[in-house]
Amino acid sequence: MGEKHSYKMDPRMEIQIKKAAEAIKAGGTILYPTDTIWGIGCDATNPEAVKKVFAIKKREESKSLVTLVSDLDMLARYVKEIPEAALDLIEVNDSPMTIIYPDATHLASNVIAEDGSVGIRIPMNEFCRQLCFRLRKPIVSTSANISGENPPKGFKDISQEIKDAVDYTVHPSMEEKNSTHKASQIIKIGLKGEIQIIRK
Repeated sequence: MGEKHSYKMDPRMEIQIKKAAEAIKAGGTILYPTDTIWGIGCDATNPEAVKKVFAIKKREESKSLVTLVSDLDMLARYVKEIPEAALDLIEVNDSPMTIIYPDATHLASNVIAEDGSVGIRIPMNEFCRQLCFRLRKPIVSTSANISGENPPKGFKDISQEIKDAVDYTVHPSMEEKNSTHKASQIIKIGLKGEIQIIRK
């Protein structure tokens, strides 16, 4: 009983999460640090907000977007079935890993790929997990760069154009030391456990 209440978040993180959550709830976009690289995010269930993300990146809407969730419970709300192989991978995984699941559900249609699949990651940094938990919703996570340009390794590499385009920018101090500064591996898993490595 005491365990749930004993956790105390850093007050600075609490403020940043509150402000980012307010922007997302209002249908806005944010610039934020993930467990990989800095990302542009929004409510992954709001198609209008997702449209804004595509516009900021100047990216075609036919391309799907990665989504972050806080934990397995949240994941289960947005895919019709979690393949056993995915649970096994999540259990042993020790680096950022995005899994493409078949049969996405309850997400904005412009987040989901044409075949009905969606890429979802349970992030390995506290800021993202706490933000998803606070919102009780998944968040879009796409690299903070114009489509076709190199993704930023750190906050200083993000173009002013991107910074000016989002509704809220999380303070750079929220970037955690264990952030990899490179894109996550991507693995696609079928309902029968077929595994395809999309990006190492």
